[in-house]
Amino acid sequence: MTPRAPLIELNGVTRRFDRHIAVENLSFAIACGEMVALVGRTGAGKSTVLNMIMGTLPPDRGFVRVAGLDPFADFRALGGKLAVGFQTDRLLPWRTALENVELGLQIRRVRKTDRRALAREWLARVKMQSAEDKYPHELSGGMRQRVSLARALAVDPEIILLDESFSQLDHVTSKVLRTDFAELVRSLGKTCLFITHRIDDALEMADLILVLAAPAHVVLEVRPRTELAGGAASAAELQGRIAAAMGGDEEDGPPGELVRTGSTGAR
Repeated sequence: MTPRAPLIELNGVTRRFDRHIAVENLSFAIACGEMVALVGRTGAGKSTVLNMIMGTLPPDRGFVRVAGLDPFADFRALGGKLAVGFQTDRLLPWRTALENVELGLQIRRVRKTDRRALAREWLARVKMQSAEDKYPHELSGGMRQRVSLARALAVDPEIILLDESFSQLDHVTSKVLRTDFAELVRSLGKTCLFITHRIDDALEMADLILVLAAPAHVVLEVRPRTELAGGAASAAELQGRIAAAMGGDEEDGPPGELVRTGSTGAR
């Protein structure tokens, strides 16, 4: 049997902002159904990498492929295949939770009766069925983020990208949401790439952790589920290895604004 091509692939990618090198000769591949964490300190180029995968920035050198397509050149062709969750929930304050979840489906021109049913289903899947008629200001931070994730998942994307989606929540809320989200994504067989600076997030959720150092290049690969299950390492040992590999304390470079996608996270 011929092995399947990676669902996400970067090969020899470099990206500059004037004289600042944000990403340098970066290569990695993500298989269908994998949950992968990009971990690194502030300024390690994580967001620039995510922007290139989303198609909001092109590389200066090398290539990026998502589902076999160039995400920058074929931006429209990837519509519906990608969903993005952001650090803030980006819910529309004048819409209820149900109406916010419907938004991506509305952009995809799903019929009203169908999108209402799908929105209800996805709110239930993220344990928010009791909040259908509530507005964002009536929900806690964790509840709003659940609605945001339901909105991203409702369009049935192949790939889910998360940009520090749990970082603004308190420790307990974040842990519960991470667990629920990871279980849901795995049960659906989705591919997920998330960026974080928190090692705990990566260890708890990821099949593969890619540790980046500035300018963005992989300095360590860890497969925590395999290593922990096989007894090759303890969680404390993995945490120490990742922390040592992260190193550095550079400030953020140019952010590479998300100029080609809307606030809904729908593509």
